[in-house]
Amino acid sequence: MYTDVVVIAGIATVVLMIGFFVGVGVFVMKDQKAHGKQDRKEGNQNQKPV
Repeated sequence: MYTDVVVIAGIATVVLMIGFFVGVGVFVMKDQKAHGKQDRKEGNQNQKPV
């Protein structure tokens, strides 16, 4: 089977995009576990927006 350079470049691009989004997802999950709910303000619902 003949594989063109464009096909290889396209497959490499897709693999790199998937790797990037998996890396971002792992980073977000680790950051969420590390920081938890410390920045949330759940009790202040009666304040006016700025």
